[in-house]
Amino acid sequence: MRSGRKKKATSQRQNLRPGQKVVLKKLPPGFIDDLPSEDQQAISAIVGVPVLFSGFDEIGRLELEFVERDGTGHHIYVNREFVSAKNFASSKLTKRRK
Repeated sequence: MRSGRKKKATSQRQNLRPGQKVVLKKLPPGFIDDLPSEDQQAISAIVGVPVLFSGFDEIGRLELEFVERDGTGHHIYVNREFVSAKNFASSKLTKRRK
């Protein structure tokens, strides 16, 4: 008899599609420690804000993209546990027809 496997990680991975907006819930410990202060500020500023999910790297981390107000683009790679995928389009209010 085969023991049950957890499918959560696989199903979460399949639910994410490049181009989708996701939220960085928190920074991984030590993630920004060795970066220049400008990059530390830019990455810290996107915690809790919807950013673009670009895809997965070769070891399964999520690639997130964002652009600062000054036009500087960033790509960061984080494990799935630090990201929340939400359907932001469904949060719009819609009028019901009578």
